[in-house]
Amino acid sequence: MNATRIAFIGGGNMAAALIGGMLQNAPAGARPSIVVSEPDDERRRGLAERLDIETTADNAAALAGAQLVVLAVKPQMMQAVAEDLAPHVAAGQLVVSIAAGIPVSALQAWLDGHRAVVRAMPNTPSMVGCGATGLFAAEGVSAEQRSDAESLMRAVGVVQWLEEESQIDEITALSGSGPAYVFYLMESMQAAAEELGMEPAVARLLTLETVYGAAKLALAADESPAELRRRVSSPGGTTERAIRELDESGVREAFGRAVRASRDRSRELAAKMGESGQS
Repeated sequence: MNATRIAFIGGGNMAAALIGGMLQNAPAGARPSIVVSEPDDERRRGLAERLDIETTADNAAALAGAQLVVLAVKPQMMQAVAEDLAPHVAAGQLVVSIAAGIPVSALQAWLDGHRAVVRAMPNTPSMVGCGATGLFAAEGVSAEQRSDAESLMRAVGVVQWLEEESQIDEITALSGSGPAYVFYLMESMQAAAEELGMEPAVARLLTLETVYGAAKLALAADESPAELRRRVSSPGGTTERAIRELDESGVREAFGRAVRASRDRSRELAAKMGESGQS
């Protein structure tokens, strides 16, 4: 991380996760100076006590001296916050937005033409250090600033740079919405087990451990998920029968439609925000 002072505008769960990850991974003696601007008094005090960082209720004051500014406010608040910040953003500052659905063009317009903007699409597992983030940099972002943006998001998981901003819609559909798909699967597995007579607590534990273990196995394996599935689907066995039922029910096709629907909705939201940025 090249930036020695980082300002967070907004102190919600994702901001707290990023800060915690950076502080935990910082080399000895190289802890960055971090300030969070947060309007909620209780949350501000909690961040200061838990993370031992500087906090303020003044967005403009937070920006002073920072090389990296992280916009961590809700999408519906972003325009008002960015426009208020615009007079205080310095030319050399990198601005990273982690708000969903807001294109770089809108952010730059609200920031009065500021060029050094990176758009990030993290997902909720980032809050436990297992995130997957897509990053897109505007043309005005330097190599050093790209490195800082990557270091920021690597503090909570893996990072993938995107060549085209439109690819964020695909990232949103896969890893952004993806945790909900897995939760849906877990919900369905647990409900099915309970219908078979299993105690809810037992069904929940076995469901969670099965999904967790399968993910770890897939990460550790050289084979594809399809091959791993084939390995545990013995001909004529119980797993093969279950997979056949899923295939005959069109589950694979339903997942395809779901991912496309998420991507299309992401495009719609980005288009609306883009229009807002041009008005």
